[in-house]
Parts: sequence; C-alpha cells; structure tokens
Amino acid sequence: MSNRLIDINGNALAWPSENELQTDESKLSHLQKHFAEHPSSGLTPSRLGRIMREAEQGNIIAQSDLGEDIEEKDGHVFSELQKRKLALLTITGSVEPCRNASESEKKDAALVQELLDEIPDFEDVVTDMADAILKGFSNIELEWTQWNNSWLINAAHYRPQNWFQLNPDNRNQIRLRDNSHEGAELQAFGWVRHIHRSKSGYPGRNGLTRVLAWPFLFKNYSVRDLAEFLEIYGLPLRLGKYPSGASDKEKNTLLQAVMSIGHNAGGIIPKGMEIEFQEAAKGASSPYEAMMSWCERTQSKAILGGTLTSQADGKSSTNALGNVHNEVRQELRDSDLRQLASTITRDIVYPLWMLNGRAAGDPRRHPKYRFDTSEPEDIATYSERLPGLVSLGMRIPQAWAHEKLMIPEAEKDEPILGMPQQVEPEDDKKAAKAADKKEAPDAKLAALKAQETADVVEAYVSQLQGMANKATTQMIDQIKTLVDNAASLEEIREGLLALDMPVDQLADAMNQALSAASLAGRYELLQDAQ
Repeated sequence: MSNRLIDINGNALAWPSENELQTDESKLSHLQKHFAEHPSSGLTPSRLGRIMREAEQGNIIAQSDLGEDIEEKDGHVFSELQKRKLALLTITGSVEPCRNASESEKKDAALVQELLDEIPDFEDVVTDMADAILKGFSNIELEWTQWNNSWLINAAHYRPQNWFQLNPDNRNQIRLRDNSHEGAELQAFGWVRHIHRSKSGYPGRNGLTRVLAWPFLFKNYSVRDLAEFLEIYGLPLRLGKYPSGASDKEKNTLLQAVMSIGHNAGGIIPKGMEIEFQEAAKGASSPYEAMMSWCERTQSKAILGGTLTSQADGKSSTNALGNVHNEVRQELRDSDLRQLASTITRDIVYPLWMLNGRAAGDPRRHPKYRFDTSEPEDIATYSERLPGLVSLGMRIPQAWAHEKLMIPEAEKDEPILGMPQQVEPEDDKKAAKAADKKEAPDAKLAALKAQETADVVEAYVSQLQGMANKATTQMIDQIKTLVDNAASLEEIREGLLALDMPVDQLADAMNQALSAASLAGRYELLQDAQ
C-alpha cells in the first residue's frame, strides 16, 4: 500500500498501523492532562493585548482559551454562534465524481458516499469543524479500522485548540505541542484540519475571537458597573447615629447593625442610638445599558453580518431590512459550507477514495464533496410567467425549467402527473354525436370563426400584457429597492414622491389596448353584417 499511497498533492505517504492514534504517543500524553487556564478571569485591556501579541508570535494557547471563555460566559455570543453553526446542518451534501467521470470513477464516488454515511455522527463532525469560525481552526483526529478489504473511519475525536501551536518557520502550519520548538507534524490521513477564514490572515488571526474579544471586555465592564450602580443606588442610604461619648464597642455595634440590616432586614442597637434611612441618590442605568446594547449589536454584526435577525430595537427594524439581513446570513452560510466542503474533500473523501477506490491513483481525478445550497424558484411565479413567454415565441428548454424549479425529470417508463380527464356518460356521447350530424354547415363555420376570433383576442391580450408588464416590473423594482434601503417610513414616503415612474410606457400600452379593442369591435360588427 505504501508504494501507491499518495496525498492530494501527489506526495508519497507511509501508512501507520491500524487504530494507531498520534495523540496516544508517550511524548504527547501531556496534552491529555492539559486544562484551560480561563484567561477571561480578571481580563484587562493590557492583558488582552498581550494575549493577542502572543498569538501573533505562534503561542495560541491563551487566545484559544479566551475564545472558549467568551462562548461560555457570553450568552449572546453563544446564541449567535449557534445560529450560524446549526444553519450548516440544514443543508445536505454528497460525494460527486470528477468531471467527465468514467464508469469506474462513478462507482468509486458511490462507494465513498457509502463509507462516508457509515461515519458515526457525521453531523457532529461538521459542527466540530464549525468551531473554527470562532477560533480560526479546528482539528479532529480520525480513528481508522479495517473491515475485510475496506478501510473505514471508526471514530472522529475533537481535539481542543490549546493542544496546538503554529510552526515558527511557517505560521500557516498548525502542529501538535510536543515540547519541541517546531511542534509535531500532523499525521497524514489522520486528521481533519479545518482552517476557517472568517477574515484573512494565518490561523492565529483569522478567527472571530480577536473581533469579539473587545466587545466582550467592554460589556463585562458595563455589567460590573451596572451591578455596582444597583448595589449603591438601588438601596436607601442607612445612616446610624450614636450619642456623644459612645465607646468604640458601641460604635462598632452600631456599624455592624447598619451594614447588616439591608440584607437581613433586621438588627438590634443599644438604646439611645438611631438608624435613619435616607432616600437613595438619584442616578440612571441607561448609560450602562446603552454600552451593553452597542457591544451586543457589534457581536451580532461580526457573527451574522447584521442585527435584525437576532434583535430588534423597535425603531429602524423593518421587514424589508430584516429580509436583507437574512440574505446576508445566507451568504455567510454558503461561504461556510464551501470552506467546509473543501476540507471534507481533502481530509475525508480523498483518503477514503485513495484507500478503497478501484480507480484511485491520480489526485486530479478524485471525487469531491459538495453541499447543495441551491433553492427552488417560486413555482407559482414561473407557472404564471412561462406560458406568456412561450406565447411570445421564446424557445425555453424543459430541462431548464426542471432545473430552476428543482423538479426531477421523469424516466422513460416512470408514471407522470397529468391533468384529470373528465369522462362523459355514454348517453351524453351519443347525444353529442347526433347533434354533430344534425348541425348545419353554417353553424360549424360560425363556430370556427368564433374560435379564430377568440384566438386573435387572446394573442392581443398576451402581447399587450407583456408590454404593460415591462413598465410595471420597472416600477415594482424601483419601489422594492427604495423599501429595502430605507430606514424609516418617512424616508419611504419621500422616496415614493421622488421616484421617476414609467407612466409614458403604461399610457402607450393603454392606448394600444383601447385601439385594439375598438378595431376588434368593428371587425365583429362587419362579420355579423356579412
């Protein structure tokens, strides 16, 4: 096997023994005992800056632990990340053969699909890979097993980011921490190595942790300040008065009573001493809440590309803007899926094909994994528009319509849907035949003329409707663009007044329609007179 085993770049590989995991080696056993240090505890701007500088220099342990803390401690960040991760599971993927594939290559792609379906909890593998959205990268160790003549992936083990370091000579390369300067190279065919480019840069800088860390820090300051505000200004001031000449013991007794009475709602003091409750000082919590709201909006924009799919302020929130933000979120989903598909192809599909495929050997002809992100068009709109376009003479292939509506084409002998045919009773059929025999030639000629007139009218209606649709579509597009970009109802009203509507085209279409109707009426009168 080692003579023919090559990676996706054509480099020769040596295959390890069955079930041999790289992290089971004695020199890497310390990673199993490594625990997160939770750098978010007592986090300050200077310490955060130091953590980021260390990550830039290749030490990504603290930054990875910080990303984990942010996701655990900040409920808003966790919620937004979950939306982005779970959206990936709504799209199905499949293994597809290479372009112009032979029968053998198609069979190999089908075999790889079967082996892929046998991976336990493959959806969890996708979710673990998506952890790289926040932390820049995610590594999953594969456990292989051999069954008869097939190599199968028996398990996939998620490994935390603090197990790894960047190669000091190549910061785009991630290695295991083995207490050496360069780190241990990841075993070929043994890892799913997903680097997610939420932003450009090497793995120490391309995750969202560096973007979300500052709003997380500022929001924590605001939450702490708000808690102190409520503690100080939320309770009335308790003022103790002791008589002149009181001893230190009596003063301490009074002080202890004042400090505990707010929590215990009761206490005792010596006779002659007093406790007065003063009205709490005036203050406002709105500055702290405004800061927290700004931080959460910034986090939503960084994760989902907008705010209206996660929260609404009751002012600028409109249905049109919400739809725009949802489209942005779908674009992020499709981008995430493309990156995941590339990694799955390289680290899962290609090894399965190389180890099990009959046509395996040429790295340029390997099957690929793709997520189907296409969505069907509105079948109601197409059913209304296509007949009019066909009547104008457009030659529209049936395969194109099937593709747009995502309706599969029927096989040769496969039953298809059709319009129900009304079966006439036998007596009605006989009566109709008798009436046809008795019908005069003039009546038949009149019926043919009426049918011809109806066809002409229908053709005029379709033509004039097409002329009017062009103008109305232009008007609708202008109004839709205005509504999508407007931030308030007032702005929509002003924009509608300023729009340049194609009224001339509509007037021309109406003139032609009236002229056609007048000519059609004269034609019918002349035909009746003849």
